[in-house]
Amino acid sequence: MDLHKFSRIMYKHAIGRHISSSVVIDVPKGHFCVYVGEHRMKRFTVPLSYLKHPLFQTLLNLAEEEFGYTHPTGGLTFPCKEETFMEIIDNIRLEVVC
Repeated sequence: MDLHKFSRIMYKHAIGRHISSSVVIDVPKGHFCVYVGEHRMKRFTVPLSYLKHPLFQTLLNLAEEEFGYTHPTGGLTFPCKEETFMEIIDNIRLEVVC
C-alpha cells in the first residue's frame, strides 16, 4: 500500500471521528491507533515511524486484503492474534533502537 494513500485515508478517518464524536481522542502526537484481534479487538497506539517498516507494511497489506478500508470498529484493524502483533511491534522496536 502506498504510504501517502494510507496517510490520506487516516486523515479523512480522523477528521470524521473528530467531527462525529464528542469524545476526546487520546492519541499522542506522532502516533495512531490500530485494533488487533481475531474475536475481541484490543486498541494499540503505534508511532507513525512504524508505517515505513516492511513488517508493518505486511500488516497493512493483510488488513487491506481482509477488510478493505472500512471495518465495523471504524478504525484500522489487523486480522491477527494479539501475540503476533506484539512480536512484530517488538521486532520493529528493536530495529529502531539499534
